[in-house]
Amino acid sequence: MRKKVTIVGAGNVGATCAQKIAEKGYADVVLVDIIEGLPQGKALDILQSGPIIASDSRLIGTNSYEETADSDIAVITSGVPRKPGMSRDDLILTNMKIIKDVTENVVRYSPNCIIIMVTNPLDAMAQLTLHVSKLPRNRVFGQSGILDTTRFRTFLAMELDVSVEDVSACVLGGHGDSMVAIPRLSTVGGIPITELLPKETIDRIVARTVKGGGEIVSLLKTGSAYYAPSAAVAQMVDAIIFDKKKILPCAAYLEGEYGITGAYVGVPVKLGANGIEQIIELKLTPEESEALKRSAEAVRELVNIMKLD
Repeated sequence: MRKKVTIVGAGNVGATCAQKIAEKGYADVVLVDIIEGLPQGKALDILQSGPIIASDSRLIGTNSYEETADSDIAVITSGVPRKPGMSRDDLILTNMKIIKDVTENVVRYSPNCIIIMVTNPLDAMAQLTLHVSKLPRNRVFGQSGILDTTRFRTFLAMELDVSVEDVSACVLGGHGDSMVAIPRLSTVGGIPITELLPKETIDRIVARTVKGGGEIVSLLKTGSAYYAPSAAVAQMVDAIIFDKKKILPCAAYLEGEYGITGAYVGVPVKLGANGIEQIIELKLTPEESEALKRSAEAVRELVNIMKLD
């Protein structure tokens, strides 16, 4: 029996997530959006690719949440995307209204689901969803760490002219300007990048990674990234549905780990059928630990704007 995955938001990120998951053939997908005809049309288009890609996944597009009932996983991508010159912080008051309504509807029909947050500002939206849903923290988490890490890996592979598969990178913290790259724990073929690249080159690549989303927004002019974010979501869905126990960087709610309490922060986790099954605590230097705590504080500042208590 195939699993059921709901994707809320039929824009570029949501529709591409639906396509990537449907291509695997292991889950049926419900695509939800408030715009009449949009999720129905995109779902039908993806469905009609089934005979070509040999996938029997069923896809439904809908403007109601009733058809999402009993979903195993809900991916939330809905909200207002960033525009050129707009920071993730600018999005918060607009998107919090959207995400609150979405979360209430998702848990009403699928109280046992796992929720993956994609909407920006991601860490704050994940905390809002945790607050509204009343679900345990292992079942509400964000996608951002995989995206930040894959951007870092991509730029390192380009610089060194090596396969991206040989590059392993470590990026912690909030999704945005406060993210914390850890070069000493980033490797190529097991060799730390600090032994392969001068500090100024690493610093330049880290800076590009931090601004990775903004770079794409400035190039597109009228949109934001969606291919890499949707690939990151699909990897998380794979890990959950197949109970892979995969170690992936995700935005997780910390309760004392890394000396941080009460905030969503990007950290490595073990992802399996129960969602986050373990938070992996790396041994950080005092400087790295302080940077991570500053990142968590930046997330708290956003959360405080929403006045959740």
